[in-house]
Parts: sequence; structure tokens; C-alpha cells
Amino acid sequence: MSTLEIDVGDIRPVAVAFTSDELVVTLADGRKIATPLAWYPRLRDASAAERGHVELMAMGIHWSDLDEDLGIAGMLQGRPAA
Repeated sequence: MSTLEIDVGDIRPVAVAFTSDELVVTLADGRKIATPLAWYPRLRDASAAERGHVELMAMGIHWSDLDEDLGIAGMLQGRPAA
């Protein structure tokens, strides 16, 4: 049995932005992931200041004021917040 290896590119987040209804994350390789803000109720209901206090990590994003963590792999797989 062989293992399928897929090069997913450099998925480190380098920027986070919000539209009126989407979370948009720019990855180190230049791709952008846009997901519905409705998937993340804490982010949807947060103030601009709370959304702006964000920490970019190697494989995800953390908002300490909101106790919210999002993994890039989950976003790529289309998984809403639990």
C-alpha cells in the first residue's frame, strides 16, 4: 500500500482581513482563503478591535481576546467552527 503525498504549498498565514460576510486569510505562497464569517460566530459577533488583536502562527490564527483559534488545514477542508 503506498502513501499519497500532496504538496500543499506554504500554508503559513501572513495576513487576515474581514469583509462584511467573509474571513479572508492570505497564505505565504500567495493564495487567499475566503470562508463565510457565519462559520465563526465569535468572530462574526466581535468588534473590529477584537478582530484586530490577532496572532498569526505557523499553522493557524489565534484571537486571544475571543478565545478563538482557527487552523489553516481546517479552513482548506471547509470546516466551520465547532
